[in-house]
Order: sequence, then structure tokens, then C-alpha cells
Amino acid sequence: MLPPPTPPATDVDAVAVQRRTVGVLSAGVALGGLGVTVGITVGGLLARDVAGTDSAAGLGTTAGVLGAAFLAVPLARISDRGGRRAGLAAGYAVAVLGALVTVVAAALSSLPLLLVGLFGFGAATACGLQARYAAADLASPERRGRDLSLVVWATTVGSVLGPNLAGPGADLGRWLGLPPLGGAFVVPAAVLAVVAGGLLLLLRPDPLLLARRLGGVATGPRPRRATGAALRSVWASPPGRLGLTSVVVSHSVMVGVMVMTPVHMGHAGGAEGTTLRLIGLVISVHVAGMYLFSPLVGVLADRVGRRATVAIGGGLLLAAAALSGTASSGAALQLGVGLFLLGLGWSCGLIAGSTLVTESVSAAERPTAQGGTDLLMGLGAAVAGVVGGPLLAVGGFGLVTGVSAALVLPLVAVWVRGPSGRGSS
Repeated sequence: MLPPPTPPATDVDAVAVQRRTVGVLSAGVALGGLGVTVGITVGGLLARDVAGTDSAAGLGTTAGVLGAAFLAVPLARISDRGGRRAGLAAGYAVAVLGALVTVVAAALSSLPLLLVGLFGFGAATACGLQARYAAADLASPERRGRDLSLVVWATTVGSVLGPNLAGPGADLGRWLGLPPLGGAFVVPAAVLAVVAGGLLLLLRPDPLLLARRLGGVATGPRPRRATGAALRSVWASPPGRLGLTSVVVSHSVMVGVMVMTPVHMGHAGGAEGTTLRLIGLVISVHVAGMYLFSPLVGVLADRVGRRATVAIGGGLLLAAAALSGTASSGAALQLGVGLFLLGLGWSCGLIAGSTLVTESVSAAERPTAQGGTDLLMGLGAAVAGVVGGPLLAVGGFGLVTGVSAALVLPLVAVWVRGPSGRGSS
């Protein structure tokens, strides 16, 4: 049974707190993105090297995606009970532990231990995603898309630089006497530890707890099976249904194509260092597409409508699959353009969809609904990552992108059946 509502706060400048909150979250996500994308770049390659087969490359990235998915719900519960500060700091601490386990697993050439480490490292991705919701806790409805998108945009700083640290990270690994790709995870461990400490110190007052005080919303833990109930509430609302589908489909398509791109490019041959630098460059361009234009996407979602922004994202995902799927392993320019469009389509689907999910439920249900949404999003992406390796082995990169493009069809169906109106139009 929930406690009675907390009396509203009357002595707080919510606008000023929101500005500070967005600033702190943006700084944390920017630095955290540096560590996360190092792991994205080398995680699949490390799994391939440890297992000795291309099909295992998808397992490495999938472990991280599954970690982000399954850890989203407990982290959301921590946020629901103790605020966003507690949930985000706990998640980044788990990611630090996962990075250290990954380093040990690389040194021991243990694939099972490596997958455990990458699973824990996935908590960093979960935190980066949940930070976008924290930016919406105190936002006014007419600025919700923009504030959410600003935190998404902040990831650009670290994420564009992160893949290019794969080479220096490998050098650091050699210097430490570790396998090169495993040593690259030393950098994320240090960076994410700083992020966790910074959020604990600076994310005050907590945006979720303050939003509940301002709204007189009941505090305390949700009842058992609250995540399922919250997701049913989202699905019962046509805008929420579109938002949930957009988030899940956009992330699944993005991961399905992105995780196999480094492996596809690795088949081009050439010097290992040169190939790794090209892979890092293509992934950097992809990440720029994901995050660099997100403030414009947020403005688009607020002014033109969430529904229209979802449609634009779906179109971009299809174009990206077509362009990338017809590129040879050595066509770095074509792959870069395709991966850029893939990231931009993801940005449209994630920002507009996340805003729709947030607006479709009450303030009391939001953390659990958001955590459940990220769980489904991660599971969809994990499936895409798991099948990517076998699809690449059977039919090449064209088959990978073709199957990924087919995942857009459920989004089209929900969009066609959805209502029109400013918030969802």
C-alpha cells in the first residue's frame, strides 16, 4: 500500500533546478559516452578473438545489450525508491565492475567470464538511456522533447571520441601486459567511476523526488509486478503504444546493423591498425548521427509532433539499411553514410517515442514504465544482435540489413492505426 501523497513544495524554483539538472545530466552522459562507445567498438571484436569465430562477435555485443535491458528494471526501481541520483550512480558502479571483469576475462581468454563482464558493463548503457528520462521529470510539456533531447545530444561529446580511443586503448593494454582489446576496457572503468561519483555529488535536488513533491504525488516503492502494470498502461494509450513500438523498433534495427558493421569491415583485409582506425571512424560517424542532431529532433518533436517525427525516423532506418546493405566490406564511405542515416533514424524514433511513453502514464508510474520500456527495447536489440552473426555467416551483410529493415514493418502498422493530434501527430 502506498503512503499518502507528499505535500507540494512551494519554496523551490523548479525552472532553475531543471536547468541545473539538465546540465549535470548532460555532463555525466557526455563523459559516460566516452567509456560506453569504447566498449561498443571493441566488445564484439574481443568476443570474436577469444572464441575464434565471427559468429561469436554478436555474442559479445549482445551480452552488453542484454545487460542494458535486464538491468534497466532494477535501476528504475532504485530510482523509484531513492531518486534518479541513486539509480544512476548504482548503475554506473555496476558498469565499472563489469569493465574490470572484462579485462580479467580477456587476460584469461575466458568467453563465459567475458560475457558476464560485458553484461555488467551494459549497465552504463542503461544509465545513459535512463538519464534522458531524468531530464523530463521537471520539464514543462512544451519543452519535454527538447530537454530530453539535450541529454541525448550530450552523449555526442564522448561517443564520437570514444571509438577513436580503441587504438590507444589497445596500446595501453599492451603496455599493461594485457591482451590489446581487453586492455581497452581499462579506460571505461576509470571514466565511469568518475561519472558515478559526480552524479552522487552534483545531482541535487533529485529531479524525480522534487517533481513528485511539486505534484503532490505519493512516494515509496511500487507494488509487486508494477512494471507489467505500467507497460499495460502505456500500451492502452494509442500515443503510448506508438511510442513504445518506436523505441523498441528503432533500437533493434540500429543494433542489428551496427554490431555487424565492424565484423563486415574486418573482412576487407589490410593492416590491422588501419582497419581498426577505419572501423572507429565509421562508428564515430554513426554515433554522430545518433546524437549530434538530437536537439533539432527534440524541437521537431515538440513543434511538428511526436507522430511525424516517428515517421521520419522509420523512413531513415529503411534508407540506412538499403545503403549499408549494398556496401562492400571495403566501402568505408558508403558504410559511413549508411551508418550516419541509421543513427539519425534512431535519434528520431528514440526521442519522439520516449516522449510519448513519458506522457502516456501518470507521474507515479513513469519510472517503472520507463524501465519496462528500456527492458523491451534492450531485449529487441539483443535478439537482433544474437541473430546478426549467423545471418552474416549465411547470407552476408546484405541479409543482416534486410532482416533489420523488415523490423520496421510493425512500427508502420502501429503508426497507420494510430490517432492524429498535436502531441502524437
